[in-house]
Amino acid sequence: MNKNESFLALMERIQQKAPEYVSLLTANSLDEFESAFLPILERALNGLEANSKNYAQLKEEGLTAVLAQALSIPGFSVMQEANSNGHVDITIVADHCMPMRKKLGEAKVWDGTGWHLKGVEQLLSKYTTGRETRGLVISYVRTADIAGLFKKLRERMDEELPHQQQKPASDLALKWSFQTDHLHACGEVLEVAHVGCNMFVNAPKA
Repeated sequence: MNKNESFLALMERIQQKAPEYVSLLTANSLDEFESAFLPILERALNGLEANSKNYAQLKEEGLTAVLAQALSIPGFSVMQEANSNGHVDITIVADHCMPMRKKLGEAKVWDGTGWHLKGVEQLLSKYTTGRETRGLVISYVRTADIAGLFKKLRERMDEELPHQQQKPASDLALKWSFQTDHLHACGEVLEVAHVGCNMFVNAPKA
């Protein structure tokens, strides 16, 4: 078997075992890249949620460290507290892409809609330069009814249109999430994904 045949065989094995990784790394457009990223993000969030009892004592930084580890795949650099006009909670870079595909994420332990919106402000006004792909604001929700909380968050944002939000939010193919579009200081409209991670743990009955 020559080198080309070996490479093709390897790609076929990766395609069979982890097709979402291949889709992410071979995306030809930003839309394809974002669509391929969502299943990988969902898998990472599911891992956090399935271990919510084990992670109950972790603070925001610890939860984000677990998330960063889960998002780390071949061809993908994931960093905590990397610099982009300040220390960004999570930075995700697809290696060797042209144009650059880089995502910035702000993470918060849920403390109401205002606290989540503070994350939006930090992401858009402080860290984002305008060269990145869709931004992320992730809320780790430790109270009950994450669905209701994110419904109220979306309703508030659609009513107030904060941070130069240009239109009502749109759906994302990810539970407890939605997308908003914001006019950024660079002069372009940028996408932000709002994502809920259900870290609620039922208290034991007395």
